[in-house]
Amino acid sequence: MPKFVYIARDSKGTKVTGTEEATSADELISRLQLKNLVVVNIIPELKEEAVAVALQAQRRQRRYRHYGVTSGDLVIFSRQLATLLGAGVTILKSLDIISKQVYSRKFYNVLRELEKYMEGGLSFHEAMSKYPKVFSELWTNLVESGEASGNLAVILNRLASYLESRAAFKRKIISSLIYPIILMIVGIGALVFLTVKIIPTFAELFKGFNIKLPLLTQMLIQVSYFIRKGIFGIIGIIVVLFFVFRRYIKTKEGRRRFEQLQFNLPLFDEFFRSLVVERFSSEMSTLIESGVPLLYSLEITEHSVSNSVMADIVRKIKEDVREGKSLNSSLDKSGFFEPMVIQMVAIGEEVGELPQMLKRINTFYEEYTETFLARFTSMFEPIMLIFMGIVIGLMVVGMFLPIFQIAQIGGM
Repeated sequence: MPKFVYIARDSKGTKVTGTEEATSADELISRLQLKNLVVVNIIPELKEEAVAVALQAQRRQRRYRHYGVTSGDLVIFSRQLATLLGAGVTILKSLDIISKQVYSRKFYNVLRELEKYMEGGLSFHEAMSKYPKVFSELWTNLVESGEASGNLAVILNRLASYLESRAAFKRKIISSLIYPIILMIVGIGALVFLTVKIIPTFAELFKGFNIKLPLLTQMLIQVSYFIRKGIFGIIGIIVVLFFVFRRYIKTKEGRRRFEQLQFNLPLFDEFFRSLVVERFSSEMSTLIESGVPLLYSLEITEHSVSNSVMADIVRKIKEDVREGKSLNSSLDKSGFFEPMVIQMVAIGEEVGELPQMLKRINTFYEEYTETFLARFTSMFEPIMLIFMGIVIGLMVVGMFLPIFQIAQIGGM
């Protein structure tokens, strides 16, 4: 009868390992479940080399659609893994099944490496922590919470919902900005075309007539000449400034100043503030609802928020909570959050429904950002069209004023 090495966790979350004989892995799983153990891994004590050879051959023959790991890959992975675990399949077997279905070469390799780490005795979250660029700290800590509580399938479904909501929110923001960006590009393109092609044609025409050009026409011709002669220099300066700016904001000080500037921009300060509060409330609600302690949730959020200013604020909130202060008083002390947020958190703490209140805050700020972008788009279009109309109108007037003069001279 074959022997199997198993890794499981008891009702207290303590890791239990051992070796037992069984006719199959399924039989051993059933036997361990009767002992109230949550099975993490079942590993055959003797592995056939042919299995490894077959896996290598499969890797060579497999066709992949892309290389990197996308948010969509992670959503599908968490949903599939939750389904398999809910059906009683072990994590190790689930990873093997899922890896055969992924379309990312990198993700396939990562899943196979996870199997190897777990076969070596690491827990699932410990194996995931080896790949911080694929599985964020939020991932690993939620999985750790799920392993300890025995509700890993529930946690994974919750994590998938979180990832889906983040992706949907990001898509809404991008789609809202596409039209204004296209409109701006078309407008700039039209101005460049008029400046580089149309105005020089009129300038050549006017040279054949001995007339004094109007001031507006002279200015337009000079601007056109400057742009045509210095176009490569202008492009070069723009490119250099872009890379200098990009390099600067990658520094700690540069990034902080740039992100601080976002919160001080007229008209847009509340929008940028709502983005970081939405992200904060979303992550905190997911973590706390999954059983992660408040202090630890703040620590994870501090490292996972993309805004350095917000990270400093969360760090100060975490220090206040560690000293025994309530979350709502810590938020109030930071001076960053709106009174509505502080009041809702206070109510959530008082009635024991903090995750639910944080979800409502998240929903409110999602709707606020969507409304802001919708209003911005609806206002940007007429403003851009009016601006383009004025500029093009000035160009047309500037080019036709000399023609009127020529017509008057001809009429004499």
